[in-house]
Amino acid sequence: MENKSILDQILLNQKVEEVAKLNAVEIINSLFSELNERESDIIIRRFGLHGEKKETLENIGNVHNLTRERIRQIETYSIKKLQQLEILEKHLNSLKKIIVALIEEHGGLMEKEFLLDVLVKFSLNSGSEIKNENTHKRYLNFLITKLLHNEFEELNSSKHLLPSYKLKHQKIDHLEEIVDELTKAIEEESNTQETETLLRKAKEDLESYKKHQEKVELPNNIDISSVLLNELYKENHELINENKVLYSALKAAKKINQNKFGQWGMRDSREIKPKTVNDKIYLILKFKNEPMHFVEIADEINKIAFDKKKANAATVHNELILDDKFVLIGRGLYGLKDWGYKRGTVADVIEEILKESEKGLSRDEIIDEVLKKRMVKKTTIILALMNKDKFAKDNGNYSLTK
Repeated sequence: MENKSILDQILLNQKVEEVAKLNAVEIINSLFSELNERESDIIIRRFGLHGEKKETLENIGNVHNLTRERIRQIETYSIKKLQQLEILEKHLNSLKKIIVALIEEHGGLMEKEFLLDVLVKFSLNSGSEIKNENTHKRYLNFLITKLLHNEFEELNSSKHLLPSYKLKHQKIDHLEEIVDELTKAIEEESNTQETETLLRKAKEDLESYKKHQEKVELPNNIDISSVLLNELYKENHELINENKVLYSALKAAKKINQNKFGQWGMRDSREIKPKTVNDKIYLILKFKNEPMHFVEIADEINKIAFDKKKANAATVHNELILDDKFVLIGRGLYGLKDWGYKRGTVADVIEEILKESEKGLSRDEIIDEVLKKRMVKKTTIILALMNKDKFAKDNGNYSLTK
């Protein structure tokens, strides 16, 4: 057992060293030094390798004063030239080892974007002078799709899974079974769920998990915590690292997705993929969990960027006014009806409070209760109490006028 432990530690250290050395920019620069200037420029432009948009054959042809067909020929030749380099294996060896190790720890399969996100973080942390995530992502995507294309198998036609990379000859029936059961379980839930809750439920309740437990509970050697960092919500990094296969299944599931606030649900549901300004307002208030001014809500929608559509304050205010799930509780401040707020004037709120009370209430008691439901000045509440058509005062206590 001691020898095995030492061996495991050596293997772990090797993987950590490989991860630390992953620098996509350095790999690309080394390989492209084998191309001439024109070949390198055409590949860079064609695949957007400087983090810019991919350029068309026609645009690149105009730059080099060549026909579209000639640019296509140079592109094809240049990629083939890179693929046949004697130094290719040397430069891609670390990247290949990391990808294999990652896919193994995630059960033999990783959704394409998720794999790239992990690799990008590793590459950025390698000490590269280029800090643009998009540049690293395009470099890595080029390396995998054009130069490591024979090393991994692309999965593009699964009923249950998004386009993914898998290890060659790796069976994924158990993953599809888990994703299928996981999807059905989420579909039956009326509420969205946090990652931690979902992983724990999956381990406890999924028959497919219990059935394939040996294939799912795999060694955890590579830390993917850096990929899980988010400004809007906090993930349980340790739990996810320990349950990479289940987490990977969530990321790869075709019908499941995670919203901007870290909640999981059905991909097309409005709480996962908000379609209107109204949907976005609801999500902002739900996850901020406190009343907000309509201008602040509009700012948050634009900051979070659910999509490319900008929200303006007037449109947001209009939605808040028209939909009764939003309640005005102060000057320009809105909360959710789900929180117990009710629509109406301060006088209406007082009336509701007195109806629910079995006895008359003092002015201070009424003020305290109103302030739980409305963010208004005390003088506004006192003025509302002066409405003798609604409220009667007797021995310092208020009750409804009979």
